[in-house]
Amino acid sequence: MEKLLIKNTTREQREQIVKDALGYSEIGCEDGGRFGYDFYEPYINGEKEISELTQEFNASYVRGGNNNRQTSGCGYAR
Repeated sequence: MEKLLIKNTTREQREQIVKDALGYSEIGCEDGGRFGYDFYEPYINGEKEISELTQEFNASYVRGGNNNRQTSGCGYAR
C-alpha cells in the first residue's frame, strides 16, 4: 500500500492506478459517475490519499443501518 501513496507516485501513475483498479480499458465503461473515475480525482490530483476517500465514503454511506444498495450500469454499488 505504501507504493500507492501520493508522495511515492506521479500524477500519471496515480491515473493509471485508478484506471486499472476500476477495470477501465480503451472501450471500457467509463461513465460510472461518483463510483467511477471522478470519485478518485482528488487522489489523482494529489489532494487526498485513497484511504481518505474511502473513509469519507464510508462515513457518508452509514445511515442508520439501511443497506439498500443499487448498482449503476457498470456494476459499481451506489
